[in-house]
Amino acid sequence: MKTAALWLTLLLLPALAAAFLPLSASSSIVDTKHNLSVTGPGPIKSEADEICVFCHTPHHASPEFPYLWNRQLSSEEYIPYQSSTLYAAVGQPTGSSKLCLSCHDGTVALGALLTRPEIEFEGEVRFMPEGFRSRLGTDLSDDHPISFVYDAALASRNPRLRYPDSLPPAVRLDRNQELQCTACHDPHDNTLGKFLVISTEYSELCTACHAQENWEDASHALASATWNGSGHDPWPNTPYGTVAQNGCQNCHTPHAAGGHERLLTYAADEDNCLVCHNGNVANTAIAPELLKEFRHGVQDYFGIHDPAEDFSADLLERHVECADCHNPHQVNASRPETPLGQPRRVSGATAGVTGITFAGQPLAVAEYEYEICFKCHGDAGFDFLGQDPLQRQIDQQNNRYAFDPDNPSFHPVVEFRSRAGRVAPPSLLAPFDLEERLIGCSDCHNNNDPTGPRGPHGSDHPYLLALNYETEDPFPDDPMYSDLLAYELCYQCHDRSSLLADQSFREHNRHIVEQQTPCAICHDPHGVSYRDGATELNNSHLINFATGQYLGDDSLVRPDAQGRLYYQKLGTFSGQCFLNCHGVEHDPKTY
Repeated sequence: MKTAALWLTLLLLPALAAAFLPLSASSSIVDTKHNLSVTGPGPIKSEADEICVFCHTPHHASPEFPYLWNRQLSSEEYIPYQSSTLYAAVGQPTGSSKLCLSCHDGTVALGALLTRPEIEFEGEVRFMPEGFRSRLGTDLSDDHPISFVYDAALASRNPRLRYPDSLPPAVRLDRNQELQCTACHDPHDNTLGKFLVISTEYSELCTACHAQENWEDASHALASATWNGSGHDPWPNTPYGTVAQNGCQNCHTPHAAGGHERLLTYAADEDNCLVCHNGNVANTAIAPELLKEFRHGVQDYFGIHDPAEDFSADLLERHVECADCHNPHQVNASRPETPLGQPRRVSGATAGVTGITFAGQPLAVAEYEYEICFKCHGDAGFDFLGQDPLQRQIDQQNNRYAFDPDNPSFHPVVEFRSRAGRVAPPSLLAPFDLEERLIGCSDCHNNNDPTGPRGPHGSDHPYLLALNYETEDPFPDDPMYSDLLAYELCYQCHDRSSLLADQSFREHNRHIVEQQTPCAICHDPHGVSYRDGATELNNSHLINFATGQYLGDDSLVRPDAQGRLYYQKLGTFSGQCFLNCHGVEHDPKTY
């Protein structure tokens, strides 16, 4: 009798499979882990010799579901996947996903059927064992969302989803237009491994539904880099050996993801990047840079960054993560030229990143380098991530204001705007002596090691500077006293010989060499904002005196005996100072 029932079930199998998902002619459930019979090849075996009975029955099947369903279902409440970038409404599992979970959530005995007493399993196994990656539990917040309507309305709300009528035939929605487990998995066919309907190699399965802009040209879609075998295996759950082959799985995992939102493999955002960018896979070894004393310390923050975050000063919580400056779906190796007279364009490394315009408006995609920096160092008012800026005569924390070309003085990052009577400093070196030549934030803020990866990831110099720039007063600017020039950063654009020959200010040599006064004591390197009270009369030439850092020290710039502390412009290469500096009264000192 048992043999007759088995043969009847096997005869019905093609019809059952056709209703559930197409059955490949070259596949057989007999040779897969879904064969839970005593003949099954997997680690879980029952004492029964039937195969299909664990899901299907020809008689007395569940009236609630199609497919001649034979399993008891879980009554548990599930925690569905949610994220700030989810456009779909995801609730409790429905349809075939609920059927899959009757084994894979681990709450229903594997042998608990509708038509017969519970089947026993070898080794006293009753439920999907703990530790199996296929045991999903009832917390589905770390798994790809299921049981949501995937229709044209959803695709129109989310531009990164393909329209359902363009999905490949293998990716099937159910009769209610819902995406279920069976969109990615065919429970009867394990030809591709993990019962997948399409291979995950080169992101083929993921890109069947997900259409990330410019992904096809991105480094993570094309790179042939391999793991060198050192450190942690970046791809422990895939059979693929290159970055391109792993594609989406370089960072994401569809089940049991460490970072629940957006299904990141690791809970800490930066770990998903640094598992490859540590010198063991990618050419750019960023991890060592983040151990330097001065850095964008992505490892210092956890769970704060969100792709949907608002960069308004009153809403954005202080943090920095790799994804603030890099879009992993669009990053590439291109280095576009910046035309003369235009701001520094974003590089391929920062392609597709959000930004803030000079006018303070949010951008879906930044065009210029400074627009990325303004997200944190503009209205949000983040300082130097752990380093306090110098206290100055005019206090300003918004660098979007500091670089305003309407200011009395500014370094030309956003725009070069000449005024009548303004003369370029004679110390400028080529090509910075051209009025149309703008500079970028990364000209100053960058890796101090020219042989290392470019970008402001980390530096041995304060304020993430590429070169030496001393702010301690006093400090000698003489190679005899230091391995590096104290103001090496300034001398990349300004001719040291010209400055110390007093060609633009007749007291430069006396201040810098004789009195050992740092450039930073008088000059504010970004610019001096009219919004904070700067004027053409008092704050040209980037004059914004540093005050308060060395209180009690006679070397400090401080008000004179009459309480005056300011510079006054008198004309080209001419001005006067009212202050006390190094214990010397300037009341005024005129040049």
